[in-house]
Amino acid sequence: MDETGIKALEWFGDSLRILDQSRLPHEQAFINTADYRDVVLAIKTMQVRGAPTIGVAAAYGIALGALGIKTDSEEEFRHALTQVMADFAATRPTAINLFHAIGRMRKAAAESNFGELKERLVREAEEIHRQEIEATGRLSLLGAELIRHGDTVLTYCNAGPLATAGYGTALGIIKAAYDTGKKITVFSAETRPLLQGARLTVWELKQMGIPVTLITDSMVGHFMNRGKINCAVVGADRIAANGDAANKIGTYTVSVLAHENNIPFYIAAPTSTIDLSLASGAEIPIEERAPEEITHIKGIRVAAEGIAAANPAFDVTPHRYISAIVTEKGVLHEPYAEGLRKALA
Repeated sequence: MDETGIKALEWFGDSLRILDQSRLPHEQAFINTADYRDVVLAIKTMQVRGAPTIGVAAAYGIALGALGIKTDSEEEFRHALTQVMADFAATRPTAINLFHAIGRMRKAAAESNFGELKERLVREAEEIHRQEIEATGRLSLLGAELIRHGDTVLTYCNAGPLATAGYGTALGIIKAAYDTGKKITVFSAETRPLLQGARLTVWELKQMGIPVTLITDSMVGHFMNRGKINCAVVGADRIAANGDAANKIGTYTVSVLAHENNIPFYIAAPTSTIDLSLASGAEIPIEERAPEEITHIKGIRVAAEGIAAANPAFDVTPHRYISAIVTEKGVLHEPYAEGLRKALA
């Protein structure tokens, strides 16, 4: 299965083109750069986002950083490269794909002699991207079997090509089911506070030609209770060893509502999202973002001056609320601990 026509990232051998997701859907603007610091900033500011895409962007960014180091001293080069990797590690704490990518690039550098180091890092970044495309294509085909003809599927946040640098995870499953001829429709929750559902998911589904209805986050329970939703499919930024999964803030609420209404709740994520080093979701670091994302909309203050605002970017869905975890290695069910270990074996 190949990448869709929507490309979050494009690599040109010595430069990277990033689709600026912060300006969608009204404008398709691009960041063209050969400077790794632009990639660091793009990740921090969510111009590029989604766990798999963040990992791929960081890999390419590290390759750019290596290409930009000008020294004949191996010691100086490796010292500078270590700083490049540290800059990426400091961008966003929750998505494990970022740290998997950094780890792979660090290993590739350690195994390379000085003369081939730059070329090896470029090849490794390209391989990371290729593997994400392959993984999301495969998991989309596997997950499509969970969607029935006539289903209305709820998705939350954004887990399509923009978020995965490949075929998509939650949206990949939806597209794969649709492409087999299943008549399905989608409800997309807006996903406060940055509206990834309203701005990105609906835009992607429109590009794919899949019928979609946009709803506010607070409408999810209403439509589930009225029997208007048959299943929910979302992505993940990190999956702990017991199957607990971190995803965009509000996902936990959706899972509880699905459980209450006897609706299947599926997680879709490549194995690069699994973190067996953490026993449970309680150990997953949760990114806290600027309060202005809550108090302002598009730079306009909507809350009273001088109030406090909390802004965790993610929450954790306990594995007991997850009906299945779809990976490229298979569709996993309880007990998740065993299945996740086998998926990474």
